[in-house]
Amino acid sequence: MTKIILIGANHAGTAAANTILDNFKDVELTIYDRNNNISFLGCGMALWIGNQISTSDGLFYCSKDVFEQKGAKVNMESEVLSVDEKNKKIKVRLKDGSEIEDTYDKLILATGSRPRSNNTPGEDLENVDVAKLFQDAQKVKATALKDEIKNVVVVGSGYIGVELAEAFQRIGKEVTLVTRDEKILENYFDREISKDLQDSMTENGIKLVFGEDVVEFKGEGGKVKSVLTNKSEYKAELVINSIGFVPNVFLAESLKKHERSGAYLVDKTFKTSNDDIYAIGDCATIYYKPTESNEYVALATNAVRSGIVAALNACGLKLETPGVQGSSGMQVYGHKIVMTGLSLDFAKKYGIDAEVADFEDLQKPEFMENVENDKVKIRIVYRKDDRRIIGAQMASTYDMSMGIHMFSLAIQKDVTIDELALTDIFFMPHYNKPYNYITMAALGAVLK
Repeated sequence: MTKIILIGANHAGTAAANTILDNFKDVELTIYDRNNNISFLGCGMALWIGNQISTSDGLFYCSKDVFEQKGAKVNMESEVLSVDEKNKKIKVRLKDGSEIEDTYDKLILATGSRPRSNNTPGEDLENVDVAKLFQDAQKVKATALKDEIKNVVVVGSGYIGVELAEAFQRIGKEVTLVTRDEKILENYFDREISKDLQDSMTENGIKLVFGEDVVEFKGEGGKVKSVLTNKSEYKAELVINSIGFVPNVFLAESLKKHERSGAYLVDKTFKTSNDDIYAIGDCATIYYKPTESNEYVALATNAVRSGIVAALNACGLKLETPGVQGSSGMQVYGHKIVMTGLSLDFAKKYGIDAEVADFEDLQKPEFMENVENDKVKIRIVYRKDDRRIIGAQMASTYDMSMGIHMFSLAIQKDVTIDELALTDIFFMPHYNKPYNYITMAALGAVLK
């Protein structure tokens, strides 16, 4: 019987565990996790904090009991202290404080990521918080609901920062979002697509501060009172430091790491530089199809896929990931934006000579009455040399999100902008226009 040890049980670990337990009865699975919960959907924390959902119960989709019912040995609140790669064993401090050793045939590291820190003076002040774990969400929500918390500063304009800014404004706080970038969601969207969502934040009273670096969190009596940047100072009784994440790679020191991110470097089976150790989720790289290289793309969807592939390979099957496109999206004040692959800005950062095809139109024909019919913006990013599609972005108050799945597959399968222009896309007035924005954007690229 093959013995597999899994370290970490959030999205990647949960996917790996369920894949093993549901499909391989000749495998003994032992799970160690230092948290007290499993499978927290962090993407829903802002909805809970902002009272858009009434309870946090639905933010968990698996549990220790589920794994144990399927036959796993599960050790929660247990800290893995070290990995002995040569002798294939680990040292663990259990919940009761005792230390044990355990052995494995295959090891899967799903140790995730942790909030990035710039070691800014004042980070240790009370009410300077991060938002990653469920415990973070509980603490932040409890603090934010206090009457004395009137001014909230969110540092960072990625997905979590933007979502939390909206959440705090929805519960009546004065919110300032501070970022060193020149627009929100810098790593995902071009300005032409994110502008309407950004404007909606301003219209709803959120103060957006661009191009400023935080240099200090200033306090009084041990509690934060303001945020000092290189240009100004902002009142704050609560600060959320949301400047990104870094991979947790504190185990198996000899494993090869990704040069830029420091994540475990893995192949397309998610095997590390050690044949008996796999790394998945936010602690590892993943094959990124738009650049055809191993990159650090920390998303829950990628974590799940990596967990499935690694588990199958650890159990003896041979399966490689086809790669991911980093598909993602969000909604703020009814404005929806979705993306996959590279923005034009990021294509340039990777040294890719790219073009864009832009179009804007109503979702449905003009003659459709008394139905939701909003404008949709689309941008398709494609390479100049071979005209392969490498990215797409869409924005609207209409839910057009399903369209981005087609673009993800198009990138994965090397579809060109010219092929897309003549792709058979159905038409019915209840759903779309006969000359829809996808076709028209692609045709514009062919004809220019």
